[in-house]
Amino acid sequence: MVESTALIPDPSRLTYPSRFDSARDRILAAIDVGTNSIHMVVVKIQPHLPAFTIIDREKETVRLGNFSEETGGLSAGAIERGVQSLKRCRAIADSFQAEEILAVATSAVREASNGNDFLERVEQEVGLSVNLISGTEEARRIYLGVLSGMEFHSRPHAIIDIGGGSTELILGTGEPHRFLSSTKVGAVRLTGQLVTTNPISDQEFTYLSAYVRGRIEPAVEDLKRHLQPEERLRLVGTSGTIECLAALVAHERLGFVPDPLNGFQISLSELQDWVERLRHMTYSERLALPEMSARRAEIIVAGAVILQNVMEMLGVETLTVCERALREGVVVDWMITRGLIENRMQFQSSVRERNVINTAQKYQVSGEHSDRVAQYALALFDVTQGTLHQWGDPERQLLWAAAILHNCGHFISHSSHHKHSYYLIRNGELLGYTEVEIEVIANIARYHRKSTPKKKHENYRNLPTKYHRQVVSHLSALLRVAVALDRRGIGAIAQIDYGFDPDSRVLSLRLTPALADDDCASEFWNLNDKKLWLEELFEIKVVAELASELASEVSSGGALTR
Repeated sequence: MVESTALIPDPSRLTYPSRFDSARDRILAAIDVGTNSIHMVVVKIQPHLPAFTIIDREKETVRLGNFSEETGGLSAGAIERGVQSLKRCRAIADSFQAEEILAVATSAVREASNGNDFLERVEQEVGLSVNLISGTEEARRIYLGVLSGMEFHSRPHAIIDIGGGSTELILGTGEPHRFLSSTKVGAVRLTGQLVTTNPISDQEFTYLSAYVRGRIEPAVEDLKRHLQPEERLRLVGTSGTIECLAALVAHERLGFVPDPLNGFQISLSELQDWVERLRHMTYSERLALPEMSARRAEIIVAGAVILQNVMEMLGVETLTVCERALREGVVVDWMITRGLIENRMQFQSSVRERNVINTAQKYQVSGEHSDRVAQYALALFDVTQGTLHQWGDPERQLLWAAAILHNCGHFISHSSHHKHSYYLIRNGELLGYTEVEIEVIANIARYHRKSTPKKKHENYRNLPTKYHRQVVSHLSALLRVAVALDRRGIGAIAQIDYGFDPDSRVLSLRLTPALADDDCASEFWNLNDKKLWLEELFEIKVVAELASELASEVSSGGALTR
């Protein structure tokens, strides 16, 4: 029999897996599936330092952001280019014997009507699972990537990353970020929507500049509000657009382009000069410039306009180039979650936990009640692991988050609050999680009461794979029992002894009440209802009793489950 006893929540069990036992070097690949390009880095991680070295880079412009006008989704050509590019990335990573390939998708796939279809095809044909991340999660990982390549010395730095579909603005000092934002203003998006002339006409250029300023100004002003009056802001720039502009400045100023460009600075006046020159050039003239690719020549004007407006609005005179960004941030995040980094980025190790708790506080969730429910749910998870289910620590983390947030829907209304919980979690952009993980958390919370998961429910149907639907079914069944054990939300139960007998398939719960004269009738009554889904799903029997013989006699009139 598997047994467990729960007294109080154990915070150490609510964090990430412990550090690796081995100190050997590890090979890892990280892929950024962007709106304009697919980038990959292959890195060698030295856990004993801890640090990583980039041993190979791969980049291909696939232009996923050129949506089909008819469907509003990824075009057939873009999908084919994306799949073939990822096949090449996979082959390169395999040639280095990478132990894991981490892939994330951003703006284009996130917004496309057929984005999930593309990800499913990639998984089937490439054997690669690509995680969709929100704009703010993208910004957080860009921050991690920049910190891995630059030292901020505790001084405030703004980071701008100009992508094909969005622009991320971040403010930080090297410690926890102060501000993250993602705005749907990107070089590919703007070129496709607003540029039809070659060279760009004065009328289109004026409208382009005004449009960029109007869209990006709210994020810039919000960032500035997070600065202290006496603080002097420095600006760091990442992405292909900024590196291309820096290369133009360097070639003219120095006669060559430094390699690497990391740390190279350009001034606002130099940028303004190049914007004026680029806007009056034809596509062919731009293509003839040094370090200018065919794809970059198409979109460089829009990208330069974004950067110029941000620098002017922030009031900064210089920008420092950083060649590390999202893909390196994916590597850093992987190292942090596995306990391989504990120094200046230790604050990120609890980013999931902190964001879940902040969200719970935002929606006025009772901390004591949610902690107890999480404690009970995790104890049930542990005692049934290896017998009823084979889930590991990643799924355990999702169960914890759902348990903490399951009641947040009360913020909107008591009626159907489980459905409101789904909506608030799904649209809350929890940092540290992928879009699919957020969907799973929201579904687990949604099924803590009332109906069990059904394919006719749109939210359940939206889960991308059978694996995710099974996770939701199994973990929501555990959560329902945990919720019943704190039915009144007052901590009526001081201790629970759990046990599971695989032979008889009986899950036993021995409850010790906090008050000697409390028969916990409300908890038993609710448990009789909430346990049914768990019993049906796993074909087991749940038997609960009070530890006190006197209390057991009081409860024997039907409230006690035997």
